[in-house]
Amino acid sequence: MEKVKNSYDVVIIGGGINGSSIAYQLSKMGKRVVVIEKNHLACEASSAAAGMLAAQAEIEQDGPFFQLALKSQAMFPALSNELFDLTGIDIEFIQKGMIKIAETVEMAAEVHQQAAFQRKWDPEIEWLDSHSLRELEPSLSPSVAGGMYLPNDGHVQPEKLSLAFAKGAEQFGATILENTEARSFIYEQDRVIGVRTTLGNIHCNQVVLATGAWASRLMHETGMDMTVYPVKGECFSVKTESPIINRTIFSDKRCYLVPKRNGEIYIGATQVENTFDKNVTPGAIASLVERAVQLVPQIKDAPWERVWAGIRPQTGDGLPYIGEHPLWKGLFIAAGHYRNGILLSPVTGTLVADLLEGRPDENLLSAFRIDRNKEMVH
Repeated sequence: MEKVKNSYDVVIIGGGINGSSIAYQLSKMGKRVVVIEKNHLACEASSAAAGMLAAQAEIEQDGPFFQLALKSQAMFPALSNELFDLTGIDIEFIQKGMIKIAETVEMAAEVHQQAAFQRKWDPEIEWLDSHSLRELEPSLSPSVAGGMYLPNDGHVQPEKLSLAFAKGAEQFGATILENTEARSFIYEQDRVIGVRTTLGNIHCNQVVLATGAWASRLMHETGMDMTVYPVKGECFSVKTESPIINRTIFSDKRCYLVPKRNGEIYIGATQVENTFDKNVTPGAIASLVERAVQLVPQIKDAPWERVWAGIRPQTGDGLPYIGEHPLWKGLFIAAGHYRNGILLSPVTGTLVADLLEGRPDENLLSAFRIDRNKEMVH
């Protein structure tokens, strides 16, 4: 068995995008950090996501979650440059805008209202009728009723972002242990003081649990049932030599098309609750193809590239858990980001790092407390 160093300031369980972001921020502060990942970095939801940064298309009312999303979205331009300068990894941050489509006249009234609301935060957001939309994106179906144009929206390549966080953390001294599973916590009085792993015990001052849809198992051990459950999302992509679309297309019918730098268009996603099964089904892809072709008819003749699925972590009330465990000092959780894990990864990293340093942003964190509506096991 490989000998592992057994003492750190912080153990982070989970090598997905949020675990890696937290590791990056803590390592920048000079903390001795180890990331424990049971498989390999970014192997689950972090590499399956489309990478949209759609704070204002997906979240339709003001509140703590919306403000968290806006804050995180604003971090990407500087973060992209920072990570590239440090690691040489281009996270492919592309800021060409997004169109939220209304496919029916009924939906048009609702999306028109959303555009008016969102202009409070970005005055460049506007409602466009069908004709104006097709001037912007000629490949859109003439049947669409209109849409909200968000010119400052963007997307990233999520696996590259996750790996850039991890590599940046390593360059600040962090240790990454892949193929290493956290079995249980080590307790002393009212504190968590370490983690039992498949490579042996690791002692530390603080532990962060960032295992996405798998967070409930270890949380149950601590005397708290935290409602984080899996939602499978199936996707496919096509790849063309010349672009069919230039901007992200997001439909009110929960279909999105994201044009990537390599010529692929990512198209997703299904929502299948309470399964960790990542098999892709023909029926699911057929429904996505049908929806995508209704939006952009040229998709029908585009060269097929691939299919995949990821497991997203949803919570009972739709909000992530970010905070300290109410029963055990030194144990912190960052999980349950569902469809917004990529978008929220920068702010999750800074919030958790500041929290561990004793500088919590109470205004932002209060809505995401671990005990906000949970029942204790014991």
